[in-house]
Amino acid sequence: MPSSYDFIIVGAGTAGCTLARRLVDTQKVTVALIEAGKKDTNPFIHMPIGVAVLSSMTGINWNYNTAAQSTLNDRCLFWPRGKVMGGSSSVNAMVYIRGQYSDYDEWEAMGAEGWSAKEVLPLFIRSEDNIRGADAFHGVGGPIGVSDLRYHDAASDAFVAAAQHVHLPQVDDFNTHARLGLGIYQVFHRDGQRCSTAKGFITPILQHPNLTIMTNTQVRKVLLEDNIATGVECEVNGQIVNYTANQEVILSGGAINSPQLLMLSGIGDKAHLAQHLIECIVDLPAVGQQLKDHLDIVVQVKASLPCGYAVMPRLLPKYIAHGVQYLTQKKGLLTSNAAEAGGFAASRYGSAEKPDLQFHFIPGLIVDHGRQLEFDYGFSLHVCHLYPASSGTIRLASKSPSDAPLIDPNYLASDEDLYALVDGVRLARQIFTAPEFTPYGLSPWFPAASSLAEDLTDEAIIAFIKAHAQTVYHPVGTCRMGAIEDPNTVVDPQCRVKGVQRLRVVDASVMPNIIGGNTNAPTIMIAEKIAAHIMCE
Repeated sequence: MPSSYDFIIVGAGTAGCTLARRLVDTQKVTVALIEAGKKDTNPFIHMPIGVAVLSSMTGINWNYNTAAQSTLNDRCLFWPRGKVMGGSSSVNAMVYIRGQYSDYDEWEAMGAEGWSAKEVLPLFIRSEDNIRGADAFHGVGGPIGVSDLRYHDAASDAFVAAAQHVHLPQVDDFNTHARLGLGIYQVFHRDGQRCSTAKGFITPILQHPNLTIMTNTQVRKVLLEDNIATGVECEVNGQIVNYTANQEVILSGGAINSPQLLMLSGIGDKAHLAQHLIECIVDLPAVGQQLKDHLDIVVQVKASLPCGYAVMPRLLPKYIAHGVQYLTQKKGLLTSNAAEAGGFAASRYGSAEKPDLQFHFIPGLIVDHGRQLEFDYGFSLHVCHLYPASSGTIRLASKSPSDAPLIDPNYLASDEDLYALVDGVRLARQIFTAPEFTPYGLSPWFPAASSLAEDLTDEAIIAFIKAHAQTVYHPVGTCRMGAIEDPNTVVDPQCRVKGVQRLRVVDASVMPNIIGGNTNAPTIMIAEKIAAHIMCE
């Protein structure tokens, strides 16, 4: 294996795989794509319904936990992140959402020049191979398959039909300008299977002579000489190995690992680095700051008749039949992403033009990120607040690269974040009272109540949120992008790390602010934009 490459990309996740493909496509550069996790051979990754159990599979997961959250009854929240080829695009719920287009205009107003909605839309389209065909918002022929679900449960149709009960429209495409309402999500699928960035971008070029993929390889730090990134130091099978980058080192480890690696390399807040006896090479206090995430609360109901995707013996013949259908045709229940339907609504702080709540409907009972089983029939409706005012930090726990960093999302530091979720819980409970759900004989499970018609007090809903809210897996912002002179930024609008040459961060950590939706598609877009920029330099 060579020890020198033109580009070294750290992290074969959503952004890293996208970057590697686009750079290799030029036929002019050599690329090393380095992943701490293993190959994406686990069959549950590729079978869409497998998402229900992926969080419990520790071998493909970083298995992070946050610091105790004082606003959430001092709970430490589980933060699963993909540690495998494809990163979190190999373990997420596959929902294809770009966010509110005005979010990107706001990025530009915050100093991210060149990232307006008009400028990023063609990048979303470029990646796409949308089963519905090409139009003003969608593309075909791109590496990433975007599909309508081949199968969804009847309860998901009931959820969408319930829109009129709560005075919301039904939405067929959440990636145009009009997205207020409920509908069935499009997903990152191709031919009935998950289309991660590893599958879409990397699998077709696995044998390319200019691409070297290293799995089970932990990068310990970026090598710097006179504030120039020259390569990386890695641990491979217990041995320390250095690799040289002739042109650039690009960090694509995500909102947790990228700031951690910068700090381990001596780039970060000087005082914090000194606490861990790390020499500060570039004093950049914004590294690890401005952590944003979508806090999520799940409203769950139980049903009085067999339905959905319950773990119940009575449904075993159904699952066997669908298993055969999946194996032979890649159709049926096993092609479901579980979070089949959803949509957007407004709390007291949002509006029809900019909804600030998002739903993910699951025709089953998912408990503790799927790590526990509930043997009963019922449905789960996730509610998250899209534009939190609260922000947190990523900090080093020690100078050892093998120690997980300290994750403090600082959830609900703002009362606005809390009461937006209160409104979301009320709306979710109201959706379950729609006539379309009457045949299922629903009764409340979480939050507890005498009936779904019971009007819970704010205090009761707040207690429920504090006892049960969790992440919905969208951390961003810890290497914020923007104007160089802004002390709250880590990278410039071309994602180059301030104060260092030949070093970029390209992943969800560079988002100037969290977007209004799932973060996988926007992260692909970020990588597309920077890859295009690099190729034009």
